[in-house]
Amino acid sequence: MLRASVIVFPGSNCDRDVKVALEKITGFPVNMVWHGDASVPASDLIVLPGGFSYGDYLRCGAMAAHSPIMRDVIAKAKAGTPVLGICNGFQVLCESGLLPGVLMRNASLKFICRDVTLRVDNDSSFFTRCYRKGEIVRMPVAHAEGNYFADADTLDRLEGEGRVVFRYCDENGEANEAGNPNGAQRNIAGICDASGRVVGLMPHPERLFERALGGTGGRRMFESALLAAVEPMV
Repeated sequence: MLRASVIVFPGSNCDRDVKVALEKITGFPVNMVWHGDASVPASDLIVLPGGFSYGDYLRCGAMAAHSPIMRDVIAKAKAGTPVLGICNGFQVLCESGLLPGVLMRNASLKFICRDVTLRVDNDSSFFTRCYRKGEIVRMPVAHAEGNYFADADTLDRLEGEGRVVFRYCDENGEANEAGNPNGAQRNIAGICDASGRVVGLMPHPERLFERALGGTGGRRMFESALLAAVEPMV
C-alpha cells in the first residue's frame, strides 16, 4: 500500500491532477490536505503541487512556505518522509529551506507553457529510480519564475554530490542554451536533497503520465515512488 498526501494551498491548480495521476498509477487513494491543517496524516510520500499559492504575492512560494501545514511537512521531510515539489511546489521547497537556491523570473520575462526535453542526471532518488541516467524525456513546463539560481558554491556542491536530478537539454541531450527555456543556471530543471528523498522540479510530470495526455514522460516519477514503497531506499 502507498499512502500519499497532496498539500492544497489557496491558488493550487494542479493538486487534482497529481491526485488523479497517483491514484491511477498506484491504485491507492490519495489524501488531500488543506494548508491550514496542523499535521499531515501518516504518509509514504507528500506532494506539494503546482499552481500559484497565495497568488504568488510577495514571492512565489514564500507565503506558502509559512503555512501551518508546512511545519509538519518540514518535520516529516527531515525525519525521512519523501516529498515531491512540482513547479510552485519546487518554489515552496526552496523558500522553506528543504532545498537550496531560489526560482527567479524567467530570463525572457515571459510566462512559458510548452513541452521541454529533460536529461535524467540522477536515477537513484526516490522519484527517479525507474528512469535511466542519461535518458532524455519530455515533460511540460508552465511558469513565469522557473529560472533556478544559487551561488557558485551551492551549484558546485549540487553537482559534486549528484543532486541535479533533471537538466534542460536539446533533443540530443546536450545541456545548452538552446535547450534552456528559462535561463536556469547550468540548465537545472530539478534537484534533490542529500538523502534523495526530497525532490523539486519545475516541469509537470502529472501532465504527461498516460498516452491519452499525449505522452508518458512523467509517469515513472510516480512509478518510482511506488517501487520505493515496496523496495525501500537504503
